[in-house]
Amino acid sequence: MAIETGSKLPEATLHTMKDGKPTPVTTDELFAGKKVAMFAVPGAFTPTCSMAHLPGYVVQADAIKAKGVDSIVCLSVNDAFVMDAWGKSSNAEELVMVGDGNGDFTAAMGLEMDGSGFGLGKRSQRYAMIVEDGTVTHLAVEAPGKLEVSAAEAILEAL
Repeated sequence: MAIETGSKLPEATLHTMKDGKPTPVTTDELFAGKKVAMFAVPGAFTPTCSMAHLPGYVVQADAIKAKGVDSIVCLSVNDAFVMDAWGKSSNAEELVMVGDGNGDFTAAMGLEMDGSGFGLGKRSQRYAMIVEDGTVTHLAVEAPGKLEVSAAEAILEAL
């Protein structure tokens, strides 16, 4: 069952790059006591994710933060090395690029998708959410193949 608005986020350990190495970061460290805009993508460097989803948040980062958001988190079922390289190649310095390498957080959220038919294995569905102190206050899950409700502009409007 997928997480819903009003739910607390599941506890999980994700990974970011710090000082050139993958570094664990808990959901508490990312979300506790903060207002966070988070979006998840099926895969770093994939077409829609790289050409539209991530760039929208890069462009709108200042406007999103101006609405009281402490941080913008981009998550994918990729490792921290890939997420870091993707962020650097996309000028995403204002975003926190987070890898859910094993997909544990994504599974706990109930937002997995099976990309095996494309050689991708288990991945995250495309979605975005606003989280306040670890509680989901807005959740927007995309229909397969779409980028509408989880786009940066839609989250900016929801704020």
